[in-house]
Amino acid sequence: MEAALDASLQHTVADGVATVVVHHPAKRNAMTAAMWRSLPRLLAELAADPGVRVLVLTGAGPTFCAGADISSLTGGEDPQALAVAAEEALAAFPKPTLAAVRGFCVGGGSQLAAACDLRFAEEGASFGVTPARLGIVYPASSTRRLAALVGPAWTKYLLFSAELVDAATALRAGFLNELLPAGALDERVAAFTRTLTARSQLTQAAAKEFADGRTDRDGHWTAEAAGSGDTAEGVAAFLERRAPRFTWSAAGPGAGSAAVPGAACGTGPTAG
Repeated sequence: MEAALDASLQHTVADGVATVVVHHPAKRNAMTAAMWRSLPRLLAELAADPGVRVLVLTGAGPTFCAGADISSLTGGEDPQALAVAAEEALAAFPKPTLAAVRGFCVGGGSQLAAACDLRFAEEGASFGVTPARLGIVYPASSTRRLAALVGPAWTKYLLFSAELVDAATALRAGFLNELLPAGALDERVAAFTRTLTARSQLTQAAAKEFADGRTDRDGHWTAEAAGSGDTAEGVAAFLERRAPRFTWSAAGPGAGSAAVPGAACGTGPTAG
């Protein structure tokens, strides 16, 4: 009971960056059923907050997330469905997302990291996709997302073997964007998110949809760009050698970003 009460998704918002922390230290930040259920609601709340420009997902202490806490699931719950719903909500978050990884990033933890736009890790991290150890069919959507990141050969390697790979291998495979020395992750993530918050949300939102394969919104983003004023501001700032003051917001009226699927309206509790 004490471990269950200690399981939660904690979050802060500061300087345009929302930081969501997977907090379940008694079980290496394994996600309980309540945590899986609460993530889409929390993401919907943060997506609607105009003060949020970037989202960082990380784990409490020395571990990112060791997967799903199977002991928290009741007989009537489908653990795979819970994880997929949370993963899809994270993938659909309309602003840049970054997984900051230390330690184990395994099973459901790898699903969450893969659903982020970017992944930075510290030396010593390890990664694994482990359903073959339990005879579980990995979800089709999760398999395709992993294959889009690392390609079919690495996807098969990870899923066939269920072996853990080190951070250097994950970087080589294309799962990671950056690998940092021990102790350097927080500083690098803070610096990079400052860069992201200074850039055009319009550019980022359109690029995210295009890069994720959406093909029905070209005209929408052309119209958004024409009406936003961000291009004129960016050019003027460049010529005047000053920082641009972009005004288009992914949470503002007319932004047109997709809603987070599976998320309930309102701001429900985030504790697991």
